[in-house]
Amino acid sequence: MFDRLQAVEDRYERLNELLSDPEIVNDSKKLREYSKEQSDINDTVQTYREYKDVREQLNDAKAMLEDKSLDAEMREMVKEEVNELQTSVEDLEARLKLLLIPKDPNDDKNVIFEIRGAAGGDEAALFAGTLYRMYSRYAEAQGWKTEVMDSNPTGLGGYKEIIFMINGKGAYSKLKFENGAHRVQRVPETESGGRIHTSTATVACLPEAEDVEVEIHDKDIRFDAFASSGAGGQSVNTTMSAVRLTHIPTGIVVSCQDEKSQHKNKDKAMKVLRARVYDKFMQEAQAEYDQVRKSAVGTGDRSERIRTYNFPQNRVTDHRIGLTIQKLDQIVEGKLDEIIDALILEDQSSKLENASDE
Repeated sequence: MFDRLQAVEDRYERLNELLSDPEIVNDSKKLREYSKEQSDINDTVQTYREYKDVREQLNDAKAMLEDKSLDAEMREMVKEEVNELQTSVEDLEARLKLLLIPKDPNDDKNVIFEIRGAAGGDEAALFAGTLYRMYSRYAEAQGWKTEVMDSNPTGLGGYKEIIFMINGKGAYSKLKFENGAHRVQRVPETESGGRIHTSTATVACLPEAEDVEVEIHDKDIRFDAFASSGAGGQSVNTTMSAVRLTHIPTGIVVSCQDEKSQHKNKDKAMKVLRARVYDKFMQEAQAEYDQVRKSAVGTGDRSERIRTYNFPQNRVTDHRIGLTIQKLDQIVEGKLDEIIDALILEDQSSKLENASDE
C-alpha cells in the first residue's frame, strides 16, 4: 500500500512541475487534463503526508519512552501521547485504504434520471411522480439544480415517464445506486375499499456524457420532428417543435417535447441520447466485469428490485444491503442521506475486501 502511496505523491510532485511549464500552460487541453488529475489525487497526497508526519511523531514518542531518565509523571504523559498518536495513525491508515480504491471516473458528473411507471397502471404512474419529487427535493437540499428534459404526465398527476437532469458536482457519486425497480405498497387515492396495492416504477440513473467520451456522428442519427402532445393525447402545440432522435448503430431512440422551441428540444434530446449511448457501452463493460466479480451493491441490472416503500408501515427497505428504515414519510420528502450513505459504505467495504483478496 505504501509503495502505491509514494508513487501517487511522486506523481503529484511531477504534476506540479508540469503545471508550471509554459508549454503546458499554453495548451488548454493538457492544462485541464493535468489540473484534474492533480485535483483527483490531492486528498490522497495530503492525507499521506499527514500520515507520515503523525507516524514520525509516534516513533519519536516511543523513542522517548526508552529514555531511562524520564520521571514517572513525564513517562505517563508520553504514554498518553503514544496512545493518541497510535489511534491517529490507525485512523489515517483506514482513510488511506479508502482513498486508494479506484475512483469511478463518472462520480463528479451530472446525472440524467429516467423514471417510468411499470406494473400497476395509474398507481405506478403516481409512484413515478413520487420518486421524481423525492429526488428533486434531495437535489435541492444538496444545492443542485434539477431540469426536466422530457415527460409524459397523466391526468392524475403522475408520470408514465419523466426524464430529468440533476446538475451538481458529485451528483452521480451519490445517486448511481438508484438504478433498478422500486416497489411501492400503499392504498391508492382511487381505491375506495382501502386495499393496499403493490406497484412498481423503474429508475435509470445515467452519468451525463461529454462529447469527448462518446462520439456520435450526424450520419448515425435520424432526426424526426413532430407536433407535441399533452396528457390524453390532445394537441398542445401545432408547430413541429417536438423531436425524435434515433441512433442507428444502437437503435436507441430519444424523444423530447417539453420545450416550445425545436432547437431546445433537440439540444435536450442530444444530451439524453449521448448519455444512453455512453451508458450502453458502460453496461457492456460492466457485464464483462461481473463475469469475474459481482459488486455487492451494483449499478447495472435495471430489472433488479432494489427497494420497497411501504406506506402503511412508514417503512423503506433496501433489499441489496438489508437496510430497513421506519422513516418513509421523511424519505419521500428527499431525506435520503441515511440510505445513500449506507449504500456508499457497503460499496466501499466490498471494494476494500476485493482489494485485500488480490
